Amino acid sequence: MDFPTVELGRTAQVEEEVTEELTALRMKSGSLPVYATPAMAALMENAATLVMAPLLPEGWTSVGTGLDIQHKAPTVVGRKVIAEAKITAMDGRKITFAVRAFDGTSEIGSGVHERFLVQGDKFLAKAEKR
Repeated sequence: MDFPTVELGRTAQVEEEVTEELTALRMKSGSLPVYATPAMAALMENAATLVMAPLLPEGWTSVGTGLDIQHKAPTVVGRKVIAEAKITAMDGRKITFAVRAFDGTSEIGSGVHERFLVQGDKFLAKAEKR
């Protein structure tokens, strides 16, 4: 299957408000009521999926295969976090993204995320056989 040529630098952003459910204390990734690293990672991955989604043929999606991030600053409950993903490379079905997160005051996280393009039904069938 030929995939569309993707313009490097293409971006998408998503945002969420930090709630009690998204804190390290609640997610059991730490002991303080601040934005959890797993929540930030999920938001970054969500931004990356949104970059590719409108470009994919019907039945195709992307799955995360790598995530290397740093969580640099705490964010308290009630603040808004914005995650951005930018395509930096595409090699066949492998797409690499630069990801960043901001809380309105500063950058709170950044890193690299990789996703792989798959046919949804074939991927699930393979997963069920494992």
